[in-house]
Amino acid sequence: MRVLDLTDELARQGARLLVGLGADVVRVDPDDDLDEAARIHWHAGKKLAREADLDALARNADVVLEGGPVAKLRGLNADGSSRWPQTVHVVVTPFGLTGPRRDWTGGDLVLASAGGMTWLGGKPGGQPKPPPREQACQLAGAHGAIAALLGMLAGRGQLVDVSAQEAVAATLETGAISWIHAGRFPVRNGGVYEHVAHRIFAAADGYVAGGYSGSERMWTGLLAWLAEEGEAGDLLDERFADPVVRWAQRPHVDEVITRFVAKRTAREVAEQGRARALPWAEVTPPAELTGNPQLRDRRFFVSIGGTDGTEDAGFPWDAPGLPRPVTLFPLAEGTWTSPPQRPRTAKARALDGIRVLDLTWVLAGPYATKILAEHGADVIKVESRHRHDPTRFSPSMRLRPGAGPDDSGYFLNFNRGKRSVALNLRTPDGQAILRELAAQCDVVVENFSPGVLAKWGLDYESLRALNPRAVLVSMSGVGHTGPWRTAVTFADTLAAMSGLSAETADPGEPPQGLVFGLGDMVAANAAVLGALDLLVRGEGGHVELSQLEAMAATMGPAVLDRGEPAGTAAHPNRSRHAVPHGVYPAAGDDRWIAITAQDDDQWAALRDLAGLPGDGDLAQRRAAEDEIDAALAVWTRGQDAEQLAARLQATGVSAAVVATGRDLVEGDEHLAARGFYQRLTHPLAGEVLHEGIVARLSATPGALTSPAPLLGQHTAEVLRELLDLDDDRLAALRAAGVTE
Repeated sequence: MRVLDLTDELARQGARLLVGLGADVVRVDPDDDLDEAARIHWHAGKKLAREADLDALARNADVVLEGGPVAKLRGLNADGSSRWPQTVHVVVTPFGLTGPRRDWTGGDLVLASAGGMTWLGGKPGGQPKPPPREQACQLAGAHGAIAALLGMLAGRGQLVDVSAQEAVAATLETGAISWIHAGRFPVRNGGVYEHVAHRIFAAADGYVAGGYSGSERMWTGLLAWLAEEGEAGDLLDERFADPVVRWAQRPHVDEVITRFVAKRTAREVAEQGRARALPWAEVTPPAELTGNPQLRDRRFFVSIGGTDGTEDAGFPWDAPGLPRPVTLFPLAEGTWTSPPQRPRTAKARALDGIRVLDLTWVLAGPYATKILAEHGADVIKVESRHRHDPTRFSPSMRLRPGAGPDDSGYFLNFNRGKRSVALNLRTPDGQAILRELAAQCDVVVENFSPGVLAKWGLDYESLRALNPRAVLVSMSGVGHTGPWRTAVTFADTLAAMSGLSAETADPGEPPQGLVFGLGDMVAANAAVLGALDLLVRGEGGHVELSQLEAMAATMGPAVLDRGEPAGTAAHPNRSRHAVPHGVYPAAGDDRWIAITAQDDDQWAALRDLAGLPGDGDLAQRRAAEDEIDAALAVWTRGQDAEQLAARLQATGVSAAVVATGRDLVEGDEHLAARGFYQRLTHPLAGEVLHEGIVARLSATPGALTSPAPLLGQHTAEVLRELLDLDDDRLAALRAAGVTE
């Protein structure tokens, strides 16, 4: 696939992910402002066309991937149409191509704030802060790559609009949907998950991430471990067998676990946790990633050709177009050598005619299949009362007061547009029907532990015998091979292993971790890319995705630069590349505004408007950064955050409110104008808002077509339609407990 790369920071990750698929990527900008580590990370494996004729290059490209503020885009005509309508032209902008804020600018901090992610990070009473390593921009880029492949599958040239703000707003887990369903939103708390009992604990020599949510075995296994060591205390009392009691007394339970962990090394806790199939992991700095035995065994790291053994973070999967071990060469002059893709049959939606068997649960898998459903795939979700998906059955994840398994707010948001088939997979008949369904599907997505699918006769070799063209997407925590392959993971343990959690620490303080499942949704985006890649190729195959590798692939140039974060404890949002660059107090209780001067012109406009001290270039501003930040905080403190952001943007300065879930759902006129939150009518919950679609394809738009299903709502319908079962057979299966 020929890709013309016109990206800036907003979409660099998208172009890099396409390189990882084996795309033939030509770039026209050498990005000389990047340091060496960043240039290698973002652009290795690409070709550089200097002084290029953009129109000639675009005519020969299958995809043009462009990023930047609307005013600086090179591929739009004055009327907003694409300059290259024959290509799949994906445009990633800060706020999208339509709406009242289409001309606003912003980098990672501003977009993480506008999208609601900054609000979730930081300590109570301190500045909110986004996750490290420009996760907002990396999310936007990943959606740009997904959009490119959707456009290829749609079979026609078209303009695709990706808003970085919306890419972030779709990746908050409960950050906004708590407001939709319960009239409240999470508040930053220094790293303690609000809806699952996971957090970072101090060990004798470092830190570990872990907890006791999920299946009941996560609790009973941890309790047995504590009891063996004689440190369970009163947790052995019968009352703690009740998950409602454990949840209500979580501070006490955490206190017992804190004392237990503090007596042991971080490595000891992590190793014992893995041995017991419990979700615990050591918090590892990025500089130590290359020593991770699991990543090393799976040949995750990329070798940089022409250097003396330089290694970089790799890609989320072993892709057929760029198989491991991977060697990439730094950006060098060249042009395309591959032929363009053949024309394809045009569709109404990109994935019309594609059937997906969804065997996933919790967040990573359902988020991936949700994206497939939005763009036309018929997603058949297999579930059961015998295997409780926590998002249906756990009280802490239902969000809606008085909700039950069929109207859990968490489940509703991430499972809309799917059909539910109830199958008890503990029965031979249930397993047999599962195999028959798999034979009728184009894509099978699962996130079981390694080996589970083989027990049901649905490992990849068995599936290929049933359905040679099927795509199997496996989304295990750390992969199906390697010394840690049996590790049980949650979002927090993946963030800890990947190096991300270590960088959430303010200097000289413990890491705070994240309080939402970013790793799950990063892995989901990678799984979608892997599935779409094989569909574009027209091939069956196995996308053997490691969620750890997907997360490690979002660490940017961390493996190469081994640098220290730019922030300080007092100013955690500072950047090496911009001054000022921070979050500042505004009028009201816990109200904040993100402001960055991305270049000298923005600095001059901000300085004149706010009457700030200092002058000169970036180096001179850095020398006066404390003084500038203090003066800016005094100026912002008494002003309304929303009005001030609009005023700053009108003068060309990047700024945005640090949005809460309420702000996004009810107060953001731009998201409202773009219709990001969409209303679906559920049979029990009634009319409910849902987070919307990120990739907006002009010719083949996606859609939210139906609410999340009731458990087993479509069992008879699907089994009649796909397996031709009659009423007598369906009745017999019900009587035997197979379809419950």
